[in-house]
Amino acid sequence: MQEGRPSKTAFGVARRRAAHQILDEPPLVLDDPIALRILGPQVAGSIAAEPEKHDNQAARAMRAFMVARSRRAEDHLRDAVSEGVKQYVVLGAGLDTFAYRNPYEQLEVFEVDHPATQQWKRHLLAEAAIDVPPTLTFVPVDFEKQTPEKQILTDALAQTSFDFDKPAFFSWLGVTPYLTLEAFRATIRVIAAMPEKSGVTFEYALSRSLLSFREKVALDLLAERVALAGEPFQLFFSPEEMQKELRDAGFHRTEELTSSDINARYFKKRRDGLQLQGGVARLITAWV
Repeated sequence: MQEGRPSKTAFGVARRRAAHQILDEPPLVLDDPIALRILGPQVAGSIAAEPEKHDNQAARAMRAFMVARSRRAEDHLRDAVSEGVKQYVVLGAGLDTFAYRNPYEQLEVFEVDHPATQQWKRHLLAEAAIDVPPTLTFVPVDFEKQTPEKQILTDALAQTSFDFDKPAFFSWLGVTPYLTLEAFRATIRVIAAMPEKSGVTFEYALSRSLLSFREKVALDLLAERVALAGEPFQLFFSPEEMQKELRDAGFHRTEELTSSDINARYFKKRRDGLQLQGGVARLITAWV
């Protein structure tokens, strides 16, 4: 992202989550009324007025992935809370809305993101009259400055009520493809150093050599759009490479979902046909 400016891709993700609330048939994969409110009535109105802009196959598939990855993180969070976890860290929070519909009374939420994006989000929250709950803490961090020698995520969390001696669940959605390998490794090592029962859900971009021709075209089109927004893709893995990264960091168990797995879990027998197409990314959860 451009220095001093909020993330443009964060707006695109939020708009797709909002479109899911308006355009797709119940039951919704991610029931998120705050997704509409945070963007304001003008954006919600434009989605409702021009549904054809969101109805082509590529747009629907992208929307399906956006809501499925959030749902998956929140499903794993639910399981973590049932095991006593009381800390949830949303890395690269963007316009994520979980903290404003948090159903767990004892759960503290820490939204970690670039300061410019957080400032923009707080402006949108104020305009939409969405209260910031007392269980939420904003943590300004630039992930790209995270290195093994400069643990800015650790330092930033240490300045809050976050307790490193207690387990936490992390979501890290829409971030890793934009990072350098060094920044990625430094961040997963922070999470892997947390106590037992801690975990993280994130997605990663598959190496281009593993994609079909159609998937390469889809990836190239998406890469072009995010590069024009000043947020180019940088980081790609094979599944074997990702498993090695997580083992080396210190994680002991992982669960990886392909596009077919996600469709079977969240989009089976939908009347509206909403589902993922192809597989340029994988969704993975790792536990300490």
